[in-house]
Order: sequence, then C-alpha cells, then structure tokens
Amino acid sequence: MDKTNFGQLVSFIFGIANDCLVDVYDVGDYRKIILPMIVLRRFDAVLEPTKQAVLFMKKQLDAAGITDQDEALCSIAGEAFCNSSPYVLSDLKSRTNQQQLKADFILYLDGFSQNVQDIIKKFEFRNQIDKLSEHDILGLLISKFTDPYVNLSSRPVTNAAGVTLPALDNHTMGTVFEEVIRKFNEETNITDAGRHFTPRDIVELITDLAFVPVKDQIQDTTYRIYDGACGTGGMLTVAEQRIREIAKEYGKKVSIHLYGQENADETYAIAKSDMLVKGEGSQSNNIYFGSTISNDGFAGETFDFCLSNPPFGTPWKTDLKAWGDIKKEDIADSRFVVSYKGQNFSLIPDIGDPQMLFLANNISKMKRDTKLGTRIVEVHNGSSLFTGKAGQGPSNLRQYIIEQDLLECIVALPEKMFYNTGIGTYLWVLTNKKGDRRKGKVQLIDATSFKKPLRKNLGEKNCEVTEEIRRQILELYTAFDEADPKYSKVFANSEFGYWEVPVYTLQLDDNGQPIVDKKGKPVKPNTDKEQIPFSYEGGIEAFIENEVKPYAPLAYIKPGTEKVGYELSFTKYFYQPVQLRTLEEITADIRAIEVETDGLLDEIIGG
Repeated sequence: MDKTNFGQLVSFIFGIANDCLVDVYDVGDYRKIILPMIVLRRFDAVLEPTKQAVLFMKKQLDAAGITDQDEALCSIAGEAFCNSSPYVLSDLKSRTNQQQLKADFILYLDGFSQNVQDIIKKFEFRNQIDKLSEHDILGLLISKFTDPYVNLSSRPVTNAAGVTLPALDNHTMGTVFEEVIRKFNEETNITDAGRHFTPRDIVELITDLAFVPVKDQIQDTTYRIYDGACGTGGMLTVAEQRIREIAKEYGKKVSIHLYGQENADETYAIAKSDMLVKGEGSQSNNIYFGSTISNDGFAGETFDFCLSNPPFGTPWKTDLKAWGDIKKEDIADSRFVVSYKGQNFSLIPDIGDPQMLFLANNISKMKRDTKLGTRIVEVHNGSSLFTGKAGQGPSNLRQYIIEQDLLECIVALPEKMFYNTGIGTYLWVLTNKKGDRRKGKVQLIDATSFKKPLRKNLGEKNCEVTEEIRRQILELYTAFDEADPKYSKVFANSEFGYWEVPVYTLQLDDNGQPIVDKKGKPVKPNTDKEQIPFSYEGGIEAFIENEVKPYAPLAYIKPGTEKVGYELSFTKYFYQPVQLRTLEEITADIRAIEVETDGLLDEIIGG
C-alpha cells in the first residue's frame, strides 16, 4: 500500500470516531471504541471467505457433542482465530431494531475464539455496548466500519462500482493499527499515554543501541526479544523490524520471536491485538498479562535482547500483596535477591520506585552460553544513577552490574523527551559479552543537547531525536575512547565504586582528656561517615591519615565496618560552569551606560 492510501485509511478510521462518537464520548475515550472495532473488523474481514466452511464444521462438532472447538474451527478458518457465530459484521447493518441489533452483536462477539475473547475482555468493550445502543450509535459504527469502498481485508475486493480495492496485508494492517494508536496517544490522551507509550524516536534509538553495535555478529539463527514492560508492544514491533533490516543488509536469514508482559488491561489488549492483526498468531500467545515483578510470565527463560521502558516513580506495594502481603525484607525471589560473593545480596529498591526491579529482572534473563550473550537497553530516570546508600538495594544493583562488567554505556537524553514528564532520562546499555576494548570500562555519553524542537508540543514532549541525531550518538558510541570528550567519556569500572566508612572520634573537654561517664568510662564517641573513592591512592587507611587526622588526630576506624557503594554522576564529569565575563567586558558595558545616560541626572534635578 502506498503512502497516500495508508494516510487515507488512517484518516478514514479517525473520521469514524469524529462522525459517530462526538457529543457522546469525551475525545480521550474515543480509543475505547475505535481500537476494539478496528480489531473486530479486521478479524471479520479476514474470516469472511471461510465463514460457511467454519459454520459447517461447527454444526458437525455440535452434533458430535464436542465443546472445545477453537482448534478445529481455527484450522478450517486458516487463522489463529475464528468466529463461529451465524453472522459477519455486514449482516448486522440491516437491523433496524436497536434491541435486536444489540442482541445479535453480542452473539457475534460470543462467537470469537478464546484468544479474541481475552482481547475483548481486556478492552472492556462489552461495557460500552449498552451506551452505544442507547445512543443509537452501534448500527452507525458497524455501517462505517463495513463501508464497501474501504477494504480492511487481506485480499483484493471489488466494490459495487466495479473498482478493485487492493489487499491490506498483515504488515500494513499492523502499521495502520499502530499509527492509529500513536495518534490517539499523542493527540487525545497524552497524560495517560505517557505511562506506557514510548515516543517512536526514542524507541528507534533504543533499537539502534541494541542491534547496531553487534550488527556484524548477527547470524542465520533464531533470536528472542523480550520487553517486560511492553505496553502496547510498540518497542517489540520496531525491534523486530530493525533486526530484520540489519539481517537483510548482511545477507542473514533470521527467525524472530517476540515476548512481552503487561499488567494494564487496555495496553495488554492492544499488544495482543497487534500481534494477531499482523498475522502473528503464535506470537500473540507470547504476550503475558500480569505484573512482571510479582508474577513473572517467563520465569527461568532467557533472551537475546531485552528492551524496556519500565514505570518509574510509582509505588509497587501491590506486588508485595501479590506475594502474600509480605514485607520488602521478606522477598526471596531469586531475580531480586541474588547469591553474590557468598552471600544473599539484595537488589531491592525503595517501595516507591520499581524501575530497578525491571533492570534486575532483565539481568536474570541474560543468556550465558551464546557468542552474542544478551544485550539490554532500558530507560531510567536519574535516580537509578545514585539513589540508595552503600549496602542498600539500588547501590547493590549498581555494584552487581559494574563488578560483573555488565554495564557498557549510559546515554543521557535531553529533558522533555517524553509525553507526561519533563525530567531527564537515561538509556542503560548492558551486555554480558563485551568487546575486548570495552572490558572493565564504562562509557558515558552526554546527549542532553542533541535534540530538534517540535513544531508543536505533545504534552510535555517538546523535542525529538532525529535520524541524524541517532547517527551522531551511535558515532560517539562506536568511537568509544576516541570520541569527543565534550560528549563522551570512558572510565574504569572502579571509578564508580566507594567505601562508606564510619569514623569515630573520642569526645574531649577543655583539658584535652576524654570525657567520661559516671562510671569513669569514655562516653560514646562521635561518629561520622566518610565516602572514600576506590580510586583514592592508598585506599581507606591513606584517606584517614591524609584527609581526617590532620583535623581530628584522635579519629579512628573499626576494621570490617566499611560498606561498598556504587553511584554514577553525569554532572561530575560533564558539568561546564558558566563562563564569567571578563573585567574588560563589564567595564565596557558600564561606560556604554554612562554615555547613554549622560546628562539625564541634570535634566531630572533641573526639572
């Protein structure tokens, strides 16, 4: 389908919303009707040619007393879904009685196979039927979606005017569906969309960072791509497209399997619908409903690529309840409490922010026995860089990642890149199969100034990462330690580690003797904590001698009380202070003002 027809089809669908739903639904609720109707009409159109054969098979199965019919009927339909009701959608256009139309439409919905029933349920579409019927909209909607001059089927159709309408293949149908979702997210429901909808420009940058660095290592094989916070499934779709482009460029034949998990009803329904709409029936079964944190849909499985934009800044108390209403300290999930250095090592962050749990989840799903291993690209806000004290979950996770040499690169993005937040975000790139020159090192890329303003803001989003900007970021990544130091810096892993050490100082009175209690024992010493970088020459002891004892000669430490911490700071490495004006520039400005105001005071006094 060419771009003109594609645009016309998208406009046609939006036209239905404006024609049928205005004054009955808020604009932000149009999606509740239009998205499930697109799915139903696509399925309906695809199934039309085999409808009679399916009904004949159903009659035989009913006669034989067979109740579990989906597999047999889908086989006859030649699709991963089927509909065994007596109707196709166009049959319902003739209904003039609203109650009869409503009853027949419900019967039509009931005829779909279980996988489609799951989608209808998660869309909560049945809840809308009474309202559509009461406002006399249901028949109009069906009539619009079955317009004979618009083809939503997978085969060419000749309309009443003798014009043959081209087939809408699965890929193009999927693209149309995704474009409608994108427009709804951007134009009608920005605030809600930001929870699950990652802007396409960011998705493309994520997939570039995942695949381009290893493009010459892609082989004729099967690759598994996973998103544990998949939302509408857009990142999985773009990822599949990107890796196929690279495979084709290098003459490789790849098989791609997509896996995702989502715990919001509507977005889950959209993701699963998108797979079915694109003809990927088996792939739709790889979209799992539920919380990735407390109900891992892919426990024990591993993947080649893990790409995610997890929620951040939202409490995950419901997961504790799902685990049995336990306390955070009682979590025993091996994704989040790992065996490291001979002890149980907690990677669990504060209850108010789950993003680092998603990162730990992805790490648990890394492949260890393949040449490529696993690459992870995940969106985070700034708190993942530094939140948590030494020994606490977030710091432990950074330690676990960096000490195992998993952290390859972090890219700082401009502010206002997402729809419902203006804060700065970061892309974490992890791999367990680093190239030789990257081993033991971490690259930080400051791309906060790499942006193009949008002509019109989309919620909080006022800028984008263009294809040219993506290329610039990839060039910095590829150049590694030879990149422009203004935007890219490379450090040894140890640069980000430190010891948190309690320093004790005896309390003295005016004569310089220790203060004692009533029993003659020295009172409890004052305690301060020092943060000592791993990079400090001579380590803890040297730091105490050089930095503490000159000011507190009686200070001392207790061996074994130190804790290890890790944090990263882009500000520390990339901050550029505002250049102060020179004395000559300031003097010149003063003299210019004096000239401009010359005689003004005389005029005022004289007046």
